[in-house]
Amino acid sequence: MPRPFTLPDLGEGLTEAEIRKVLVREGDVIREDAPLLEVETDKATVEIPSPMSGRIEKIHVRPDQTVKVGDVLVTFADAAAPAGKESPATLDPTRRLAPTPETVVDGGRARQVGAQATSAAAGSAAPSAPARGVAVGGPVPATPATRRLARELGVDLHTVRATGRGGRVTDDDVRAAAGAPTDARVAARAPGDAAERAAESAREPRAAARPLASVGMEPPPLPKFEQWGPIERQPLSHLRRTIADRMTLAATVIPHVTHFDRADITDLDAVIRRNLEAAREQGVTLTLTAFLLKAAALALKAHPQFNASLDAAAGELIVKHYVHLGVAVATERGLIVPALRDVDRKPLLAVARELGALAARVREGKATLDDLRGSTFTITNIGALGGTGAIPIINYPEVAILGVARAREEAVVRDGQIVPRLLLPLSLTFDHRVADGADGARFASDIVRRLERPEHLLLDL
Repeated sequence: MPRPFTLPDLGEGLTEAEIRKVLVREGDVIREDAPLLEVETDKATVEIPSPMSGRIEKIHVRPDQTVKVGDVLVTFADAAAPAGKESPATLDPTRRLAPTPETVVDGGRARQVGAQATSAAAGSAAPSAPARGVAVGGPVPATPATRRLARELGVDLHTVRATGRGGRVTDDDVRAAAGAPTDARVAARAPGDAAERAAESAREPRAAARPLASVGMEPPPLPKFEQWGPIERQPLSHLRRTIADRMTLAATVIPHVTHFDRADITDLDAVIRRNLEAAREQGVTLTLTAFLLKAAALALKAHPQFNASLDAAAGELIVKHYVHLGVAVATERGLIVPALRDVDRKPLLAVARELGALAARVREGKATLDDLRGSTFTITNIGALGGTGAIPIINYPEVAILGVARAREEAVVRDGQIVPRLLLPLSLTFDHRVADGADGARFASDIVRRLERPEHLLLDL
């Protein structure tokens, strides 16, 4: 009988995704773990691998379509059905087909696992070290990101010892099997024929636009704009809808207040210029943003109420004893905020190196879900784009965000003399429920003080 494959649980409470690319055609015969679809979630663009081997009988989705967890994506033909045309990922004729996956609930989450498979041929040997909780020959319980990592590291998931809940293979399990460090970040590769199929998919009709989530007061109906001239309706992308929903949520539930300040970064700019080439020789691009991250991280240790989240229902402030800083990165698809972890514990050059690599992954569309979650405080630097200042919206559920504009040389009185100094405009926007204006002013002043003493940042003082 036909075997349907549904959108699996992507973790982090994600309930839907938008189809970006369909990487197979009806009739293709593919292997288990071969790239099947590319989807965009609220967090990142991820590749969905095939959970089984077999022939694609029907594709139920198309690019730009939004699907929910549990929706059928593709249907595989009966294991006994004749094979159709071969694809670049042609099925190995000696490999047995996976059994129909079953949906089980583990820890409140639904996931698909395979039933115990029978041997395809008498006397065939089982793997020497089967993963704990994994049915030999069936689909290995693992998230799409973990499957992708396994392909990149050349690891067969059937041979990995699983340590996750319910026998699920985790990223660390895969890295351990490959001998890679647990904090390694592996860039994703697109399938060879993805561009061709993406072009073909682009010719298909776009999915209908969907309304944004309703938060708070309902807006009045819009007028009929066409009565004044021609108009065009353009559906929002999944990422733009997500940004719109989150910004509406943050602006609605958080009482924002903004404190403005300026930092004299003349000395800091000189430090960057003096060490630019030396840092480049070490493979590091030294930027103002790296110093901003380090200054903010150290200031957050002294002002922990800004490194927190508010549990309004419980009436509690959740103070985090780790500092993972979000950095707003502008991409062609929209603004994405990846997170640098433990910035307070790392030397400045390490922060600069990780920042460059992380921003590159985001702009290339290769960021993982882990790259995009867990931030405790966000910095958005629009200095490269100009402007004299901005009031950013807090990245919910954080309680504060630092906005940075373009530094400008201005005439300043120092020791009775008018001298040119490079001044950097800063704006600290925070949740007025968790901090008062005086608290915000002290926190901003702490960041300014650290930026004006760059040698202390280099020494983590």
